[in-house]
Amino acid sequence: MDKQVAEKIAFNEQSERRYQEALEMYPTKEAALLPVLWIAMDQFGALPTEVLEYVSSRLDLPPVRVFSAVEFYTMFYREPRGRYHIQVCRNLSCTLRGSEQLMGLLEGKLGIQPGETTEDGNFSIETAECLGSCGTAPVMRVNDTYYEDLTIEKLEKIIEGCLGGRSSSELLG
Repeated sequence: MDKQVAEKIAFNEQSERRYQEALEMYPTKEAALLPVLWIAMDQFGALPTEVLEYVSSRLDLPPVRVFSAVEFYTMFYREPRGRYHIQVCRNLSCTLRGSEQLMGLLEGKLGIQPGETTEDGNFSIETAECLGSCGTAPVMRVNDTYYEDLTIEKLEKIIEGCLGGRSSSELLG
């Protein structure tokens, strides 16, 4: 890693403490990779190349191992996301039950396409191959909260809640 980058990218005190705790919980540094990626993403807001190189050096892992983990798992992201990051499932069950219409509504109301973030940084949207809830399709995730059996009416209520500044866990409450 470039020395200048190494000086700019470093865990703060809280992240360093969490990093050490993660290492103590696992038998090898490699086994701690996913928790350490969460720590890095919490601190830096995303996992750009420089942060992944930093994690690689801290865990003594080849960079390709760290990069491939981030590319495989959908919960990690390379670019900053909106305050409300919305993922709409596009797998078969959800598509058959209307997820494309839900995505169309989001695109229209927010004025962005999948993979984009609104100018104010409040919303980002993307499709997800599977959110693992086929029996309650269509499904959408806002940050870490899942919304199932979605309808246009429910989605509009969720968007209004987001616009009102409510947390993702209380949008339909």
